[in-house]
Amino acid sequence: MLYFAFGSNLYRKQMKRRCKDSKYIRCHKLRGYKINFRHMYYGGGVADVERKKNSLVLGAIYKISKKDEKKLDVYEDFPNVYIKKYFKLSGRKVMFYYMPKKTKFISPSKRYLNLIIQGYKDCGYKDLDIKILLRKSKVRVR
Repeated sequence: MLYFAFGSNLYRKQMKRRCKDSKYIRCHKLRGYKINFRHMYYGGGVADVERKKNSLVLGAIYKISKKDEKKLDVYEDFPNVYIKKYFKLSGRKVMFYYMPKKTKFISPSKRYLNLIIQGYKDCGYKDLDIKILLRKSKVRVR
């Protein structure tokens, strides 16, 4: 199965710890969505995506096993916090997690934000692109 990772799952080292069978395929920009932070965990908001015309979410495509998917389901608190959505990429179905309840913005913890930024860097995204996208999601980047 193909999985679109965003947020802290972009950080390859963390993803490999979480999902041992996972294989990084490539970076991918999910068009028509933007990243947002909501639903309090560990002292701050966690990443979610929401539909937004002319926006995009920086992420990565991974190949994951059924066992990995089950681990991610537990980590992402599926189906209580996140549900699964899908899109097509080169004719193949790609899964991503999506919060159906759009609560208010909650700023992410510094630790969580640093994991996301490291994930963006793992994918080769440039610092300026990262800062612009995070600012659009109301996150203060120093």
